[in-house]
Amino acid sequence: MRRFGFRLEPRSDLPKWLPWAVPVGSFFAALLVGAIVLGVTGQNPLSVYARIVDRAFISEGAFSGTLVSATPLLFTGLCAAVAFRIGFFNIGGEGQFVMGAIFGSGIALKLGADAPGVLSVAAMIVFGAIGGGLWALIPGILKARFRTNEIITSLMLNYVAAVIATYLIFDSNSFWRELSGSGAVFPKGKVLPTVAWWPKLDFGSIIVPFGFLLGMVIAGWLYALQRKTRFGFEMRVVGGAPTTARYAGMKPTRVVVAVAALSGALAGIGGATDVGNFRHILDPKGLQQSGFGYAGIVVAALARLNPVAVVFVAILLGGITNAGYALRGPDFPAGLVGVLQGLILFCTLGGEVLARYRITRSARPSGVETTLEPA
Repeated sequence: MRRFGFRLEPRSDLPKWLPWAVPVGSFFAALLVGAIVLGVTGQNPLSVYARIVDRAFISEGAFSGTLVSATPLLFTGLCAAVAFRIGFFNIGGEGQFVMGAIFGSGIALKLGADAPGVLSVAAMIVFGAIGGGLWALIPGILKARFRTNEIITSLMLNYVAAVIATYLIFDSNSFWRELSGSGAVFPKGKVLPTVAWWPKLDFGSIIVPFGFLLGMVIAGWLYALQRKTRFGFEMRVVGGAPTTARYAGMKPTRVVVAVAALSGALAGIGGATDVGNFRHILDPKGLQQSGFGYAGIVVAALARLNPVAVVFVAILLGGITNAGYALRGPDFPAGLVGVLQGLILFCTLGGEVLARYRITRSARPSGVETTLEPA
């Protein structure tokens, strides 16, 4: 008698259509599961999804709002995509985003209202990248030199960054805090000088934040970096076969540290973008509630770590987020946006497993005893 079971076998050949079919299929699978959840809770899935599409992309001003929501997701998605590409699982995009906001707002306040606008914006980009990059260097160096688990260290640093931002505004008389007027009674950050407010480009019915355009340019640069440069080649080799990279004369530890810094810098620029383009103030509570760093992991996973695809996925998830803001009320399921993002990540990870492995049926004898005879 034989018993049948199932096991996973690595795929020897990967069809060309499979890498693109996995994220698309994962997204629709998440929608299907979400529809089941909505149906169980008494909601009409088609009606809910139609409202999300309308408020995210179709109605007047909807797409402009979607680009606002997509901008921070674009940077944190690029942050995760670059790091995950070499097997450095940077879960600290949230903290690096916050540090970028701290550094970016700090330099804008330091330059003041008399500085040229171009200089203020450029300085915010540079200092935001420095803030996020330095924060990511900590788990990067610990990973490269001491083989510390970067998932734990980068995740813990998220909370440290949040505490630092809270301290600067609520628990100290720091340079970032408004100490005059109502700020002396109700703690709040200083408003950035108007010259440091990042521009928004008006294309008629669509308003595009400068930060989003900057993110698109960086995404294109990353794509070229990974495919057209020696450093990009080293990233691919280290990510796929670190032992082979070492035999080829490469230095995997240096690549890991460099990529960690680059990954954090991207999230840091996102933090500077959030302050410069939208908030115009260092807002610790708002940054903590946003969850941009964690949502960026969903963006990177659905984009299969492709920087160009991150742009489109950020718009997609930004549309879902924007619709959640617009439809918030008693007739809209609370927490649906978070549920959908979680389902998308779960289905994407499941799809990745099926892309790399195939399910095979195996048979093995049952109830047969074997004995070993002495030699």
